[in-house]
Amino acid sequence: MSLKIALAQINFLVGNIPANVDHMVDAAIIARDELQADIIVFPELSITGYPAEDLLLRSDFISAANNAIYQLGDRVADIAMVVGFPEQDGDALYNSAVVLHQGVILACYRKQALPNYGVFDEQRYFTPGHQPCVFEFNGTFIGLTICEDVWKSGIIEASQQAGAELLLTLNASPFNSGKIHQREAIICQQVHAAKIPLVYVNQVGGQDELIFDGASFVVDAQGEIVFRAEEFKEQISVIEFEGSTPIKAQCAPLYNEISSEYQALVLGIKDYVRKNGFQGALLGLSGGIDSALVLALAVDALGADKVEVVLMPSRYTQDMSNEDALLQAKVLGVNHHIIPIEPAVNAFTDMLADVFSGAAKDTTEENIQARCRGVVLMALSNKQGKLLLTTGNKSEMSVGYATLYGDMAGGFAPIKDVPKLLVYQLAKYRNSLSEVIPERVITRPPSAELAPDQVDADSLPPYEILDPILERYIELDQSAETIIAAGFNVADVRRAISLVDRNEYKRRQSPPGIRITEKAFGRDRRYPITSGYKGIL
Repeated sequence: MSLKIALAQINFLVGNIPANVDHMVDAAIIARDELQADIIVFPELSITGYPAEDLLLRSDFISAANNAIYQLGDRVADIAMVVGFPEQDGDALYNSAVVLHQGVILACYRKQALPNYGVFDEQRYFTPGHQPCVFEFNGTFIGLTICEDVWKSGIIEASQQAGAELLLTLNASPFNSGKIHQREAIICQQVHAAKIPLVYVNQVGGQDELIFDGASFVVDAQGEIVFRAEEFKEQISVIEFEGSTPIKAQCAPLYNEISSEYQALVLGIKDYVRKNGFQGALLGLSGGIDSALVLALAVDALGADKVEVVLMPSRYTQDMSNEDALLQAKVLGVNHHIIPIEPAVNAFTDMLADVFSGAAKDTTEENIQARCRGVVLMALSNKQGKLLLTTGNKSEMSVGYATLYGDMAGGFAPIKDVPKLLVYQLAKYRNSLSEVIPERVITRPPSAELAPDQVDADSLPPYEILDPILERYIELDQSAETIIAAGFNVADVRRAISLVDRNEYKRRQSPPGIRITEKAFGRDRRYPITSGYKGIL
């Protein structure tokens, strides 16, 4: 018997239950009327959006989510819907999936494997289920699982032993570089061992620091992928089964590592601006590589008409910086302003002259310049209702090479999880599509331009040395001894680690940013600000 299953890879707004229900109704009608689907499968916790975090601790929110299940069931007929929701049962809350058909609940499954690592906190909210769930539909016995369940051994097998002939799994699997390949490899291995086909539906969209990349797929009983939806796009697809065997369909190609990271950053900016109701975005454009990349990302995300840039030259800004910034603004077609900061810097210098009398100039004076720029940008952000994008990268955030209330001022940090060397790779990738970043921006030595002839290498190891040290210390949690044993210079390791350790207070005050690595500064990495631990003696 033929069975058509629709994969609803759609973008939800966390907390907006009525809008999410409307979105599901629209998707179900399309799947039923245009794709002739028998069943439509939505992602994990689709009623509330994922992750709803401490909204899940609110009784009114949970009541609204549970009531919405019945509303959804009453609004769509003639297609079965598999929907994720937080199920309240007495004092326990479950991460559940319900099957709705003709206004009746056919089955309900409770997620068994609750992840509590990295960005996940599910054990904070949910009670684990303990039983498989299998329901019969049009003569086929179908099992349900949710996300982490299919990463753990035994749960797929338990569904099969309970009579399942195929599995539907609802997912909210966040993106990081290389995750899609890891995800597919694990699932295909599990499916091949159990010899049962699986339909994997993943959420898509940006939610604060997290990106959900979609790329939903179907695996046959031999562990081969027979269908894949596109990455980073909303898509309603249908896969046909003959009995429990999926009929091979088109597999969308995957982006490579650099292009997938670029697309994730674009989606993150787009959804953060859209979902939070900003009128557009603005940023300070310095003529350097970081702001150049952020501008390209913002225009690709929002369109040139929604992006504005400000050039804020000082006495130390080189002519080439202004020239390159103006050239990029012109190429991308964005509105720009030139607001020199010298009058503001002089005013602050005069105000502080008596207090600073007798003290030598140091980074204090450099930071005043950055903070003057922050005031200008925040004023424009407030006046225009546009989101101020900061332009600091992960290497800078790691070592504190950024000014509090200066270049760290803003509402969203798109490249906060992008190491400096990757910034260059992403810029070159964007230029391979169409040249929007002046070549000189990519080739010149990076500089904050807060002092005469200043370059980053004056106070930091070269990024070719610094970035690998930071990756080992921050993302891989390697000790100083291990890093040094790998061949890195002792002085460079000491310098980098000491800077990371003492700048946690800065990172806690930075805006949220898009996560593209396995350990971003945010939900992944939770170190105390006040700490006696030192990574190196």
